[in-house]
Amino acid sequence: MHLSFCETVQIPWLSSSFVPAMAMRSLLSRKTLTSVLLSGPKSMGLGLTAAQSHRSLQTFTLPDLSYDYGALEPAISGEIMLLHHQKHHQTYITNYNKALEQLHDAMEKGDSSTVVKLQSAIKFNGGGHVNHSIFWKNLTPIREGGGEPPKGSLGWAIDTHFGSLEALIHKMNAEGAALQGSGWVWLGLDKELKRLVVETTANQDPLVTKGPSLVPLVGIDVWEHAYYLQYKNVRPDYLKNIWKVINWKYASEVYEKESS
Repeated sequence: MHLSFCETVQIPWLSSSFVPAMAMRSLLSRKTLTSVLLSGPKSMGLGLTAAQSHRSLQTFTLPDLSYDYGALEPAISGEIMLLHHQKHHQTYITNYNKALEQLHDAMEKGDSSTVVKLQSAIKFNGGGHVNHSIFWKNLTPIREGGGEPPKGSLGWAIDTHFGSLEALIHKMNAEGAALQGSGWVWLGLDKELKRLVVETTANQDPLVTKGPSLVPLVGIDVWEHAYYLQYKNVRPDYLKNIWKVINWKYASEVYEKESS
């Protein structure tokens, strides 16, 4: 399925919130989708199987990486990447699919109590899938342009809103290091205010939970599973080094399409 940048997709665990489709364009399945659970609005398809019928239940699959697990070394070790992708991300997907199946059954039975109980699991595991699918796109090996400063309109916007790329990195590192517990630090585009923003989200909450007009450009995972095997409990060192493999080209492409 191909979506234009002006379309929106509905997240099943945030029925009143929408994510601009272009922010997820490279993460969407090319196969035609109906809805994850209900007929009607277009739904997010991060690694979905093809639709079987108008009201069929969809399942999510682990997206492939465009680089080898060891390709981001020394910034991120191959061992961390393998575990992060195959174990942690896969676990979110497995639990997301399970929760969606239970939700489907509960809705078929009209079991409102179970529907309500399942919302936290759907939000947590669905958010984990959405966030990690973005995270892999935000990274690229140094030999393929990782860490190269953004050019064009995104570079100009960063200078305008933060003073410089160095100032932006300092702000994101500081907010990411200060985040209590687990979560994410984001560079996003506020489409309504037409400006860049830095936000943090707890646990696996996606950026859209901070506002329906926010589009993720760069998201950095600050859960310990993203760095502990290599950096132990020194999160600031991880945040300092991850910028060496940030894929600014991808972020710039999203920004160009979402800000036009």
